[in-house]
Order: sequence, then C-alpha cells, then structure tokens
Amino acid sequence: MVFRVQLRMEIKPGHEADFERVWREIGDAVTGHPANLGQWLARSLEEPGIYYITSDWVDEPRFRDFETSEGHLRHRTRLHPFRSGGSMTTMTVVAALGGGRSRSGR
Repeated sequence: MVFRVQLRMEIKPGHEADFERVWREIGDAVTGHPANLGQWLARSLEEPGIYYITSDWVDEPRFRDFETSEGHLRHRTRLHPFRSGGSMTTMTVVAALGGGRSRSGR
C-alpha cells in the first residue's frame, strides 16, 4: 500500500507567490528520492494563505529515512521563511479509483 503524507501549510500574507516559486525550484529534493512516487501542491480556495502538499511514498520506513535526511533539512530550510504554521498527517492509501479521463487514455 502507498504511504501518503499531507502537509497543511499556513503561509505568511504576501509571501504566497514566493512560496510557490521556491516549492517548484526545490521540488526535486522530494521527487528525486527513489522512494517518492510523486508530490502535489494545492492552494485552498476557501482559506487565504493555506496550501496542502501531498506526497506519496513506497512505504513509511523509507519516508521516515527521507524525513530525517540532510536533503530534507535543506528543503525545509528554504520553505521555512514563508510559513507561519502548519501540520502533517500521514496515512495509508487503502483504495484508488481512476477518473474517466484516466480510464479512456485521453
């Protein structure tokens, strides 16, 4: 089963564009890890300054290895100046259903 991490990031007002730019610049620190299956950034439509980062991993032990790595520390250090708060939720994906576009091959 896929191990999923979801971060809720509270970004300081006026720093949203810089946060998005830096997240894109350093994203390969996560997606370049051999145990990472992908990463997504989403901005809340209801709450200004709130972002969600979702990343999928082969398993929890390999995510935990990444979480304590020097590369992850550098990644977090670059994003930290934009944050005013946040939280992390971890989970195991128990089922996945593809949408119509993914099934039809379009």
